[in-house]
Amino acid sequence: MNRIIPLILAVALFMENMDSTVIATSLPAIAVDIHTSPIALKLALTAYLVSLAIFIPISGWMADRFGAKNVFRAAIAVFILGSVACAISNSLPAFVVSRFLQGIGGAMMTPVGRLVLVRATPKSELVAAMSWLTVPALVGPLVGPPIGGFITTYFTWHWIFLINVPIGLIGIWLASRFLPETDAAETPPLDFTGFVLSGIAASGVVFGLSVVSLPYLPPAIGFITVAVGLVSGILYLLHARRAQNPLLALELFRNQVFRSSVLGGSLFRIGIGAVPFLLPLMFQIGFGLTPFQSGMITFVSAIGAIGMKFVTALIFRLAGFRRVLISGSLVAAGSIAIYGLFTPETPYVLMLAILLVGGFIRSMFFTGVNALSYAEVSAEDTSKATPITAVFQQLSIALGVALAGGILEVSTSIHGGPLTLADFHTAFFIVAAVSAVASLSFMRLAPDAGNAVSGHGRLSTPKTLEPARSPGE
Repeated sequence: MNRIIPLILAVALFMENMDSTVIATSLPAIAVDIHTSPIALKLALTAYLVSLAIFIPISGWMADRFGAKNVFRAAIAVFILGSVACAISNSLPAFVVSRFLQGIGGAMMTPVGRLVLVRATPKSELVAAMSWLTVPALVGPLVGPPIGGFITTYFTWHWIFLINVPIGLIGIWLASRFLPETDAAETPPLDFTGFVLSGIAASGVVFGLSVVSLPYLPPAIGFITVAVGLVSGILYLLHARRAQNPLLALELFRNQVFRSSVLGGSLFRIGIGAVPFLLPLMFQIGFGLTPFQSGMITFVSAIGAIGMKFVTALIFRLAGFRRVLISGSLVAAGSIAIYGLFTPETPYVLMLAILLVGGFIRSMFFTGVNALSYAEVSAEDTSKATPITAVFQQLSIALGVALAGGILEVSTSIHGGPLTLADFHTAFFIVAAVSAVASLSFMRLAPDAGNAVSGHGRLSTPKTLEPARSPGE
C-alpha cells in the first residue's frame, strides 16, 4: 500500500481535528472576551458543522469537474482564510461567520481527500489505508488541548487559530509536490435544486436545534427553523426520486451494509460530537481547572486513538465487522457514561486511564465504520457514497453539540441557577444512551458483512460486488 497519499491527505484531517479540540478547550475564555456565554458559543461550533453539511454534497461534483488535486488545495486555502478571520473576530456574529467560512474549506478538504484515497486503494487494503489516513490526523486532538490551553491561559485565545496558517501552507505544498495530477472530467450539470433543498434541510435542522436551547435568540426562531429544515428535507426526497442525477444518491441506502454503517455511525457520532463540547467545560466550570489543565487531561484520549490504529486491521480481520462494531459501540458508549461519574475528588490517574481506553475504542470503531461504508459500494459509486457518508457524519456531530447544549440549558432552567457539575453528569448519561442505540443497527448486519474489506474468514479473493441499483432497475 502506498502510504504517501494517505499521509499527505491527513494534513486536512489534522487541521480540522486540532481546530475543533483547540476551540472546545478555549470556549470559556473566548466567551468572556467577546461578551457572551460558553453555551451561546456552541452556535459557533454548530455553524462550522452546518457549513460542512451544506457544502459537502457538492464536493464529489467539484472534484470531478475541476480536478481533485485543485479542489483539495483550494479548500485548504479557504480554511486558512477562515482561521485568520476567527482570530480577528471581536463579537459572536463575527466569530460565527468566520467559523462558517472555515466550514466551506473543510467541506471540500476531507471528503475530496477520502475520495482520492478510496479510488486509489484496493478494497482488501481499505481498513489499513483508513488507519494511515487518520494516524497523523489524530495528532490534532493530541496537541490541540494542551497547546490551546497553554496559549489561552498564558497568552490570548486569538493565536490558537493562527496555528492553521503554517500547517495549511505545508499541506498545499505537499499536495502540489506529491499528489498525482487529476484532470477535470465530464460531469452532469449540478443538481442546483437538490443543492438548495439539501442545504436548507441540513442547516435548518441543526441550526434550529441550537437556537431552541440558545439564550442568544428567541426559542420560537429555533422551532420555525427546524420546521423549515424538515419540510426542505421532505421536498428533497421527492425531488431525488424524479431527478436524473440527484445531488445525493439516496438509492445507495438500499444496500444493508451501507445503510447500517451510515445510520449506525451517525447515532454513535451524536454522543462523540457532544464529548469535546462537554468535557472541557466540565473540567473548567465544574472542576475549576484552567484551560491548560483541562487540555492536559483531555488530550490523553488521542493517545489511545493513535495506539489503536496500529492494530485495527488485525482486530477486524480476526473478528469481522459485525462483532467488533456491536461490542465497540457499547463499550465506547459506556466510557462516555463513566465521564458522568467524574468529580473533583476522582483521582487524575483514574480519569486519564478511562479517557485513554475511551479513545482506544472510539478510534477502532470509526476506522471500521468508515471502511464498511465502502465495503459493498462499486468503484463507480464511490463519488456518490463519499458525500452521503460525510454529510451524515457532520450532521450527527452537529446534533451532538446541539443536544449537549440543549441538555445543559434545560437542566439549568429546571434548578434556576448557573451550571453545576450535576448538569454535566446528566448530559453525559443522556448522550451515552444515544450512542449505545447505534449497536442495534449493526446487529442487523450479516456475519460475513464486509469480509472482502476486513479479510475476516480468510477470504482468498474479494467477492464480486454489485453496484447499488437505481430506482426502476
